[in-house]
Amino acid sequence: MDLEHWREHLSPAQVDDAEQAQLRYGRDTTGAQRQLLGAVRAADQGQVVKVMTLAHAAGIPVHPISTGRNWGYGSALPAAQGCLLLDLGGMKGCEFHADQGVATVEPGVTQADLARCLDEGQHPYLVPVTGAGPTTSLLANALERGYGVTPLVDHFSAVTDIEAVLADGSLYRGMLGEAAGPDLARLFRWGLGPYTTGLFTQSGFGVVTRMSILLARRPERVCVGLFGFKDEKLLGQAVEAIRDILQRLPGIVGAINLMNRHRVLSMSAPYPWESLDARGLIPDDVLGVMGREYQILPWTGFCTLYGTNLTVRAAQREIKSRLKGLASRLMFVTPQRAQTLHALSKLLPGKLGNRLQALSGTLRQSLDLVSGRPNETALPLAYWRSRSVQAGTPRNPAADGCGLLWYAPLVPMDAAAARNYVELVRETTARHGMEPLITFTTLGDRLFDSTVPILFDEREPGARARAWACYEELLERGRERGFFPYRLPVDAMPHLRRLAPQATAFNDRLARAIDPQRRLAPDRYY
Repeated sequence: MDLEHWREHLSPAQVDDAEQAQLRYGRDTTGAQRQLLGAVRAADQGQVVKVMTLAHAAGIPVHPISTGRNWGYGSALPAAQGCLLLDLGGMKGCEFHADQGVATVEPGVTQADLARCLDEGQHPYLVPVTGAGPTTSLLANALERGYGVTPLVDHFSAVTDIEAVLADGSLYRGMLGEAAGPDLARLFRWGLGPYTTGLFTQSGFGVVTRMSILLARRPERVCVGLFGFKDEKLLGQAVEAIRDILQRLPGIVGAINLMNRHRVLSMSAPYPWESLDARGLIPDDVLGVMGREYQILPWTGFCTLYGTNLTVRAAQREIKSRLKGLASRLMFVTPQRAQTLHALSKLLPGKLGNRLQALSGTLRQSLDLVSGRPNETALPLAYWRSRSVQAGTPRNPAADGCGLLWYAPLVPMDAAAARNYVELVRETTARHGMEPLITFTTLGDRLFDSTVPILFDEREPGARARAWACYEELLERGRERGFFPYRLPVDAMPHLRRLAPQATAFNDRLARAIDPQRRLAPDRYY
């Protein structure tokens, strides 16, 4: 593909040929591979219009990315072969409307960028953080319907307004924004007339260039409740207790995470390469020893509380009452207390001191995260089963050669369903030589999203094939039992077309109404 006319309309530094694009964008933690036509980097909405107009005239398929850090789902890679990548990471416009608590951001604005904006203006609001880390795009996460642990758990539910460039280079604005202006549109998410904003999530309906999102105000008190369950058989009761807590304390409890021992160890302890069994997995006795060494029970609960000093203390009493006789080691920790615990752990000598430093360090970072301060506390898990060495800071699992594939199904908040799901994950991952790292995260008081990172060493022969075989079996068997992902990796799109042919055909019909040749983000969710 001749890119000279692209360089004339932009600049040589903004355009990569196929080989350059492959080197810059081609690595992915899932092992996906794509042939790229090239890449262009847009600096503003006007340049996006120019790129899409040129691509439309030439019949070239385009795949937009924000920061390209969609790790575990495809990183920067498109769903289809032979696309031109449109990199929006240089679009860094960020406005914070302090009197309304609304941020308007462009695609390249990261969690860290928004944190700096809020800090510099001394605005008492929380960044809608995720475990993906400070260098990931806020806009892209919301459009993928991502979630976090701050009070506004569902990030797209906080999006009020967007602007986008369509496949032919024309502009999209919602009816309210066009008729009344952005000041009003960013305050009312439903807009006017048919609700079309949602069409731009998990789709290729347009290149979103601007998004307004509500932020949660920093409360008087932020606190985390930590608790554990000594016996695997308590999982069902734990699920019922979590549901009850959420129903009793709406608006105070942000989200509750329930993590198995494997998952907590992946963020706290090195992988025991020297102690694996014949399948290449951690034996139960070794897992038990690691649990005792790092003080990690079979299941760990992590509950976030936000409010005034009085309301949070009242909520703590409610939670203690509900978990009495069921949970072990229940404690409530503020960011200040976590900082003190970490400082004290440094005074302890030997292996015990080192282990407590690792645990208290993870706790301190976790408290910062739920306080709306982005960090990398969850990213070490991507490196747990990879012999790759982190090349630098910030972490980049794709560039560092990690093998990571996310299975992220929705699971009803029901004791029997949770037990059934855990049994499925453990049986399936063991069959394929993968560790069962399980987290349940509450999405309201009726539903969990569970995340299972399928970790592998990409340099190990056959490891990627085993990881994908594991994913595909989880997808099929999970569907049979009533579990299905809210989000899929790029190489799983054919499964979606097979499993939901009527829905994908309908989505395709809608898309062709505004993009007849289906040149924008082809094959993505339809």
